[in-house]
Amino acid sequence: MRRVIVDSAIYRDGRRTDGPADLSDALDEARAAGDAFLWVGLHEPTEAEFDHVSSEFALHPLAVEDALKAHQRPKLEVYDDSLFAVLKPIVYEPASDRVSSGELMLFVGDSFVVTVRHGEGAPLAEVRRRLEADPELLKHGPTAVLYAVSDAIVDHYLDVAGELQVDLEELEADVFAPTGGNPANTAERIYTAKRQVLEFRRASGPLAGPLARLTAGSVPFVNERSQPFFRDVNDHLLRSNEQVEGLDRLLSDVLSAHLAQMGVRQNDDMRKISAWAAMAAVPTMVAGIYGMNFDHMPELRWVGSYPVVIVVMTGIVLGLYRLFKRRGWM
Repeated sequence: MRRVIVDSAIYRDGRRTDGPADLSDALDEARAAGDAFLWVGLHEPTEAEFDHVSSEFALHPLAVEDALKAHQRPKLEVYDDSLFAVLKPIVYEPASDRVSSGELMLFVGDSFVVTVRHGEGAPLAEVRRRLEADPELLKHGPTAVLYAVSDAIVDHYLDVAGELQVDLEELEADVFAPTGGNPANTAERIYTAKRQVLEFRRASGPLAGPLARLTAGSVPFVNERSQPFFRDVNDHLLRSNEQVEGLDRLLSDVLSAHLAQMGVRQNDDMRKISAWAAMAAVPTMVAGIYGMNFDHMPELRWVGSYPVVIVVMTGIVLGLYRLFKRRGWM
């Protein structure tokens, strides 16, 4: 258990205190104090490792199954003895311009909070430090942990949305550059960006429902005076979702513009090819008519006909070149 328990502490009257190492004794001590709660943080426990925790805190087996398997949508479930919340933190990787998501589960019950983290995103050490530096907030009990964790995750959504906005602006600059860049590479980058936005939406979109319930109040195991805090988180989530929706629409528009530009460039190329083919067709036609064994020609015995034919072909080709140039075909 020491391997998966990242941190464990009792918080009494907004202050961290040392408690028993045994989880059962620590929980009994927190409940006996009345104004205290136990916060246990776990990282990727196995089923055998989590059995001890689930039995000590009487966690619902369905919630335990979800916490172990991960790959859950953000949600909020109410059971007899606890509240179960699933959040999906996301991480932006600047080196690869990728968005990856993890999972964070919270069990909130009578005088306890158990957090289960999957993936490397959103470590809770910083959240715990900020909470411990704010005793007034910690006095709200386990609800303070639920608020602080959700607030940190949603605030990071806004940061990641800002990073994706920068990537989108770079894509727009490439698409509308005079040279057009590498069309194949640009299309691949646009599709990659859309996949990152989709990963973002899978994390942030479904969270709107659980936060709306917390904002409305009357959720078991959640302090009724916490509604203003969750309203603030919900406002940030709405901003984040609006940003990601806007990014998705803009990426679709950029992709359409890129495809349209590729069509225009292909038309330009075809016009240029057609213009050169037309100019090549004139001497080909004349040479085809007079391309046989003869003396002087045309009209059989005309002296000087060869240079005349060359001059006529050159003149026609130059005339076509000027015509195509004036019409923008070349």
